[in-house]
Amino acid sequence: MPHDVALIALIAAGFVFAAIFGYLADRLHLPPLVGYLVAGVMIGSSTPGFVADTALASQLAEIGIILLMFGVGLHFSAADLLAVRGVAIPGAIGHITIATLLGIGLTSLWGWGIGAGLVFGLSLAVASTVVVLKALEERNLVSTANGRVVVGWLIVEDLAMVLALVLLPAFAGVLGGDADAGAQASTGPIGLTIGITLVKVAAFAAIAIFLGPRVVPWLLTSVARTGSRELFTLSVLAIALGIAFGAAEIFGVSFALGAFFAGLIMSESRLSHRAAADSLPLQNAFSVLFFVSVGMLFDPSVLVREPLMILGVLAVIILGKSLSSFSVVTLLRYPPNIGFAVASGIAQIGEFSFILAALGISLGLLPREGQNLILAGAILSITVNPLVFAGIGRLEKWTISRWPGLTAGYGAAKQERLRRELAAIGAQREARDRQHHLEIEQLIETFPMFDKVDESAQEELLLLFRPRSASPGDRVIRTGDRGDSMYFIASGAVEVQLEDDEIPLRAGSFFGEMALLTGARRTADVVAVDFCQFLVLERRDFNLFMSRHPRLRAAVSSMARERQEMNVSRQKRDQSLDAG
Repeated sequence: MPHDVALIALIAAGFVFAAIFGYLADRLHLPPLVGYLVAGVMIGSSTPGFVADTALASQLAEIGIILLMFGVGLHFSAADLLAVRGVAIPGAIGHITIATLLGIGLTSLWGWGIGAGLVFGLSLAVASTVVVLKALEERNLVSTANGRVVVGWLIVEDLAMVLALVLLPAFAGVLGGDADAGAQASTGPIGLTIGITLVKVAAFAAIAIFLGPRVVPWLLTSVARTGSRELFTLSVLAIALGIAFGAAEIFGVSFALGAFFAGLIMSESRLSHRAAADSLPLQNAFSVLFFVSVGMLFDPSVLVREPLMILGVLAVIILGKSLSSFSVVTLLRYPPNIGFAVASGIAQIGEFSFILAALGISLGLLPREGQNLILAGAILSITVNPLVFAGIGRLEKWTISRWPGLTAGYGAAKQERLRRELAAIGAQREARDRQHHLEIEQLIETFPMFDKVDESAQEELLLLFRPRSASPGDRVIRTGDRGDSMYFIASGAVEVQLEDDEIPLRAGSFFGEMALLTGARRTADVVAVDFCQFLVLERRDFNLFMSRHPRLRAAVSSMARERQEMNVSRQKRDQSLDAG
C-alpha cells in the first residue's frame, strides 16, 4: 500500500481476532477476556503469521485504561474515597509490603539480587485495575460497599506505584542496578525527588478537588446548551483524555489516576449520567484492546522453559496476595466479607506490573527473564481470575456457615459505620437524581407541550431555561420592545394588556412567543399580578431548540395562532359592543 496502515491493521486484526476468540471462549463457558488474551497471542511476535505493532497496541490499551477509570470516577465521589479510607489506605499499604516481601523471597530462591527482587515483588503486588473493574461490573458490585472498598484499595495501590516509579531510578545504584541510568532518570537527591513527587501529586489532587468541580460542570453545561450530541460526546472525551494526559505530563501521576480524577470531577455535574452513557461504547472497545495488547507481549515458550518458576509466581499472585489482603483487613478489625471481596479482586496483576518491569530492565535491576515471568503471571492470573472469584465466594459461604457467630460479630461496628457513611453518600446521590427527575416531571406537568420531545431534549430544556422572577406590578414586557425571549410561567400570574382588553395568564401558560416567531416587535404589555417565577428561553436558544424539534415548534405556533385569533375576535366583539 502507498502509505503506512499499521494502526488500521492493528485495530482491524485486534477486533476481528478478539471477536472470534471471545465468542469461542464464551461457547466454552470461559470469560470472553480469555479469548481476548488468546487473540493477542495470535497476532503477537511469538506466533507465526500476521504480527501487529506492539508499541501502538500498548498506546491503544492506555486509552482503554483511561476511559475505564474515567467511567469509574463518574460513578464514584470524593466522599466515597473518604468513607473507605480507614480500610483502603492502611490495607493497601500493608498488602503491598507483604506481597513485595513475598516476591523478594521468591527471587532469592532463584539467586537474584535485592534490586531485582524489589522490582519483581512490586510488580506482583499491584493488581490490574481493568480486570478488577470488569469483574465487579459483571457481578454488579461496583456500587456496593465492598465494591467501593476494592476501588478505593486500587486507587491507593496506583498512588503507591506512582511513587515507586519515581523512586526506583533514584535508588538504582544502591540496589545494584545501572547507577548511570538511575542518575539520569532521577531529578536530584533522593529527599528532593520524594518531596517534588509528593508536592506534584498533592497539587494535582488539590486542583482536581477544588478547582475541577467549578470548571468542568460549567463547561459541560455550556456545551450541552448547544444541543449538539456529537459536540457533547467530544467534550466528554476531551476532558477525560486531556486531564489524564495533563496529569501525567505536568504532575507525573499515571494516566489511569488522572482519568479517575477527571471522572470524579465530572460526577459533580448533573450531566454525569449522560457523560457515562456516551463514553461507555468506547470504554468497552478500548478495554478489549488492553487485553489484546497483554496477549501480544506474551511468549508462550516460557511455559515450557520455566514451569516451576511460573508456578511460584502464580502462588504469590493468587495465594500470597489473597491471604495477605484478607489478613490485613482482618487485622484492621473489619468484617470477613470485606476481606474476601478484596482477596478475590486483587488476585491478578496487570498494567502497572508491565510498566514496573520495563523500568526495572532499563535500570539494569530486573533480568529479561523476569519480564517474561511477569507477563506469564499476568496472563495466567487474569485467565483464572473468574475461577478465583467463584472459589473465594464459595469459601466465604462455607466460612459463614461454619462459624456464623464469629463472622457475624467480627468487625460489626466498623462495618456498620462504613455502611452508614456509604448509605448517606448514596442517599445524597439518589436525592440529587430524584430532584433532577422531579424537575423534568414538574416541567411536563406544568407545560404538557414538552411531552412531545424525548427525555434528552427535556434535560436540554432545563439547561437552556434562564430562571427569572417578578413581583406584583412589575412590567415584564413593554409594547414596542424587540422580542429577545419567550416566557413560561412556572408559578404566579400575569396580565397581558392589549389596547382594549386585559388577558390573564397563569402557571402553565407562556407569552412572548409571537415576537420570536415573526421577528416583529412586542405588541402588548405584560404585567405581573402575583409573585411570579418564569422559565425564560432566549431568542438564540429558542431558534436552536425549535429547529431541532419541529413538532414542538408547530405546537407553539398553533397555540400562538389560536391566541392571536382569539384576541382579534375579542377585539371585534368589543368594538361591536361599543358601536351598539
